[in-house]
Amino acid sequence: MVSIAPLPASLASFEWTGSGGLPLAASAAGPLGADIGVLFAHGFGQTRQAWTRSMLALGQAGIASAAYDMRGHGQSGRNVPEERYGVEQFIDDALAVRATLTQPPVLVGASMGGLVGLAAQSRGAGFAGLVLVDVTPKWEIAGMQRILAFMGAHPDGFEDHEHAASEIAAYLPHRRERKSSADLAHLLVRGDDGRLRWHWDPRLLHDLADSAKHQDELAEAARGIDVPVLLVSGGRSDLVSKETVAHFLDLVPHAEHVHLPEATHMVAGDDNDAFTRAVIEFLSPRPHAGSFQTLRGA
Repeated sequence: MVSIAPLPASLASFEWTGSGGLPLAASAAGPLGADIGVLFAHGFGQTRQAWTRSMLALGQAGIASAAYDMRGHGQSGRNVPEERYGVEQFIDDALAVRATLTQPPVLVGASMGGLVGLAAQSRGAGFAGLVLVDVTPKWEIAGMQRILAFMGAHPDGFEDHEHAASEIAAYLPHRRERKSSADLAHLLVRGDDGRLRWHWDPRLLHDLADSAKHQDELAEAARGIDVPVLLVSGGRSDLVSKETVAHFLDLVPHAEHVHLPEATHMVAGDDNDAFTRAVIEFLSPRPHAGSFQTLRGA
């Protein structure tokens, strides 16, 4: 009789240590005691909860995964007031997390998380593979400006959860369901003045505003990637376009590409089932991806 490892029905919370000793809040899902096969990295302004549904689905497929809040986000630590945020810190955090894992995981990163994973891989992270979620080394500047404009639009916060849900609905009009108070619990923090504000450090917007200057470096990093790569793009994304996808596939000819036509830049939130299926298929044993065999127990 085959022994089946216990499978938690929810995420287990714990903590990693990032660069400089900064605490990074993390969660894990999947078979108990299994090596982490997938490491999730969220996008700018998100939290690790963005991956919850995918992590639970991977667990059902026998794949253990983990996700963490990046510095300055969610429940992770923030830089001290006199310390600016820099791209290098996020890369160093990813390298620190990777160093704690006994087996090389596949890094699944959305937007900023994907770029951080790409840069970390070029510096010896040793990921088994990369899944870039609606992000490429070259991106549409207008789309990035729209995202940053929304993130910076409410410096004084929101009156209540309904106010925040209304603003999110206006920003994402294609979503059929509005965010509930429970959905927003990890995204908003109540200040001393009683108003709700985003969970991330507002200094991030200023300190990382010039991220476009790193596009050439990221392109070079992509050119040197020799592990399996999957790009998942949203057909309604304003950050990734046909041109940026073509540019990426020219840099990484061996990369696979899955196009989800109805998804915007928020791919995992817009079409989570299709996104998760694409990831599981990418992890499935096949001739050209021998390094993934252990993830499915083959």
